[in-house]
Order: sequence, then C-alpha cells, then structure tokens
Amino acid sequence: MSPSRARTTTALALLLLATTACTAPEHEPAPAPHSPPVSWQARQLRLPLDAYTSDVAETHLVEDAQDILMRRCMNGLHLEWKSLPPVAPQDTKPPNLRRYGADEATAVRYGYHLRPDPPSVVRRNRAWDEREALPAEVQRAAYGLSGEGGCLKTAQHQLVGDTAPPDDHAFNQLTGTALEASRRTLEVRHALRWWHTCMAKAGFNYPDPYTAAGDKRWKTAEPTSAERATARADVACQKSTRLVKVWSTAETRIQHRLIRQNADRLHKAKASNDRWLAAAHRVLNHEGHTNPQHHLPDQ
Repeated sequence: MSPSRARTTTALALLLLATTACTAPEHEPAPAPHSPPVSWQARQLRLPLDAYTSDVAETHLVEDAQDILMRRCMNGLHLEWKSLPPVAPQDTKPPNLRRYGADEATAVRYGYHLRPDPPSVVRRNRAWDEREALPAEVQRAAYGLSGEGGCLKTAQHQLVGDTAPPDDHAFNQLTGTALEASRRTLEVRHALRWWHTCMAKAGFNYPDPYTAAGDKRWKTAEPTSAERATARADVACQKSTRLVKVWSTAETRIQHRLIRQNADRLHKAKASNDRWLAAAHRVLNHEGHTNPQHHLPDQ
C-alpha cells in the first residue's frame, strides 16, 4: 500500500451525505477525551460488499507491518524511522457510520458535525504529518523520487512479493451504485416520506436526512443548539419510521445482486486484499505484537 493515511471503507466519498454535510471547522479539533460515542446500530450495520475491502483496523494492520520492514530498511541506511503509534480498537469508526444519515449517539452531542478524533487517532495523524515534514534526503530514502520507491518499495516486496496493492475501484464503484439505487426503491421512498412527515410535525422541513445534515446553517465551528435539536429530531424520526432498517434491507438486496454480477472483479480484489492481510499478520506475529487490533481471524 502507498504511504497514505488509513481511510475508512464506508462509502465516504460516495455517500450523498459526504457531498451535502457541513464542512469541518478550519482549525484542528481537540481530541475527544474519551472514545467517541457511536450508537449500537452503527456498530452493527454491515453490508454484503464490506467483505470485499479492508476496514480501518485492517488498513492500520498493513501499515504497521509495512512500517516494521521500512524501519529495518531505513536503519540499514543509518537513518531513523519512527513507527506509527497504534490506534485503540474502540477508536476506529464503523464502516457504515452515517451511511443513511446522522448517528444517534453522535447527534445528541455534536449535531451534524464530525466527532472529534479520539487521542489515539490524533497521535497517528500527527505522526503522518511529521513524516510529511521529514528532510528531503530522508523522504528520498523512504519513498524514492517517485513516492513509491525507496524503502517503501523494498518493504512492500518483502511483505507480499509482486502482489499488487488491493484495488478498491470495484468496491467504491459498486457501493456508490448500491446506495443510489436503494434510495430509489419503493420501500425507501415510502420510508423517506414518513421520515419527512415526522420531521415536519416536529417543526423541521427537510425532504431527507442528507438535506438536514447539509443545512448551511450548520457551517459553524461548533454545533449550535438549533443544530443539535434538529439532529435529535432527525434520529428520532429515523427510529420511528425504521428508516435505517428499511434502507439497509433494500441496499443489502441490491448489493447481493451486484456481487453476483461482478463476482470475478470482486473475488480478485478480495484475494489480493487477503494476501496483504495475511502477510501483515505474519510480520506482526513474528515481531510479537499484541495489540488487539492485530488479532485477525485465521486467513
């Protein structure tokens, strides 16, 4: 994998929510003092296509194994290489957080704003920032002139040989298609109308949860009382109309169909992904890492 920060595999860039939700504050948010709240429903929400890509914890695992091999390479060149600090397992975001709208636990405290990163995530992000500020000669040794050479290339070859990094193109394309197609199904359209009626009775006029989340009034440094009130009504209406259940059921049906139609592409991507994860697991086990996020099921 290229030297980039771990990304979640919830349809972040694909969700309509991502194109309409409020922007994050320009200043760096302070880390949350405790693990950020996430509802049980968000933790439990899984969709069929999730099996064909890495989640955040798995991406961290590959990064950490690769880091061990990069450190050996850099040390061989008499250069220091600081390992990325681990992320606590409970601090990783669920893969489908906010896929169908605001999360209940988050809405109460943060409205539609993004939750502040917990301390372990902040530490890892800062470590990435420090790497971007390394002296030019250290960067060249680590990444080569192309950004894909140097000790990074050496570490990747030691990790998986000539196996190409996992390609998430099929997953990204299909998960976006499934979300949009499920939104157009009869049962989801009905549920959204019921949600709209529920919100209207509470004094809020939005056609769907994405529009509520994307209200320009929420483009503030901190969530306002009006924003939190709207978000609380939003999640209450989601619950009363069973919107998430209806929507996820519809999308699950569509994702199963897309998986059947794209079996070769998806199975190839999953096989590559599994090889990287298995290799990372071997390196970490050899090093004696005991972080719970590195304990994967047998491949």
